Amino acid sequence: MKKIFGAAMLAGATVAGAGVAQADVSASVTLTSDYVFRGLSLSGEDPAIQGSFDYESGMFYAGVWGTSLGSGGTSMEMDLYAGVTPMIGPVQLDLGVVGYFYPGADDDAAEFDFWELAAAGSVEVAPRFTLGAALNYSPDNYGETGEALYYEGNVKFSPSDALVFSAALGNYTIDDVNGPLPGSTSDDYTTWNIGGTYALHGFEFDLRYHEADISAGDPMATFAPPQIADGRVVFSISRSL
Repeated sequence: MKKIFGAAMLAGATVAGAGVAQADVSASVTLTSDYVFRGLSLSGEDPAIQGSFDYESGMFYAGVWGTSLGSGGTSMEMDLYAGVTPMIGPVQLDLGVVGYFYPGADDDAAEFDFWELAAAGSVEVAPRFTLGAALNYSPDNYGETGEALYYEGNVKFSPSDALVFSAALGNYTIDDVNGPLPGSTSDDYTTWNIGGTYALHGFEFDLRYHEADISAGDPMATFAPPQIADGRVVFSISRSL
């Protein structure tokens, strides 16, 4: 899923008129060596092409983001999201809702589509140094696995306007990792990533290491096979249109 919401959008075309609040419309395209979401490869460890279209007006934003899934089990993922980005003192908030959809997926055994409530906040604690936190809650998670909660802490440092180093540490708890299978077992896993993004001539180049602590004997392995949680380096190239 696209992880940077309205507060961090790059403006594309501008739509304005008399008596109408200014609105920004932007789009992007990304080519990545592996689509990793919360420490898991969702593209079957294959490269993926991704794109987004976003609208922003004042504190409000909405958009759509999509990615190919390679050999991950269905042809594509499409996310729809909307929210607001209020500022409270020094804290930048991002409060929204996200829907995850898998067109063409065979969901006879379990429903793949799901949605989350999302809340995030960040604060610049020193020049070019930002701390943040995020919380995502789903009442009916992917594959009919019940309630799910993801939370993370993150940090960002920008030594220059073109270069950003960032890292995140998160935990994902799922109420019923067996989904439609017999039994009901709750489990969680921890994931982290670290990397850097460099902007050059309108492109962004991101190199990042991801890992999740799922082993073959864990109940969570029913939900996410350990091989898609193995540590991996991912390289991505993005361009705003």
